[in-house]
Amino acid sequence: MKMDDIRQGFGSWLDSVADGWTRLRETAAGALTRFKPAATANLPAGSEVDDGAYLPTHAWAMLGGDVYEDDKRLIVRLEVPGMDKKDFQVEVLGDTLMVRGEKRFERESTEGRWRVLQCAYGHFQRSVPLPVAVRSDQSEASYKDGVLKIVLPKAEAAPPRAVSVKLS
Repeated sequence: MKMDDIRQGFGSWLDSVADGWTRLRETAAGALTRFKPAATANLPAGSEVDDGAYLPTHAWAMLGGDVYEDDKRLIVRLEVPGMDKKDFQVEVLGDTLMVRGEKRFERESTEGRWRVLQCAYGHFQRSVPLPVAVRSDQSEASYKDGVLKIVLPKAEAAPPRAVSVKLS
């Protein structure tokens, strides 16, 4: 009986881990963003960092986001801490919101060593599919406390109309 309890407990644990990874993969797929460092990113050289996983040219980060819809608008919120509002470019391309930006590394001092470097720096691009048509010319964006908020008024749907089609 004890072995059956162990098997059941292990099976339950395995199912929980599998469910967690599935959920993470589903929700994180759109949020995982590649950062491409350039000279302007001001990253430390590999010789200044003790972190064995540090690869300044291969940085990935989660840019978590929310899309909210009400009767009149869509609101997209992206978590992009450590930036300035002048570092963003926001545009609507068809049914996709494109957010581009650059996150720059800030040095603490000229002395010392970096032990861990886990934040991503450089140029990035994040696309957010828009579930409804919007009036991009009336959109507004703001950046506060590390959150980029874009308000997109919905386009008014044209009323349905009857169209006669001739048969030949």
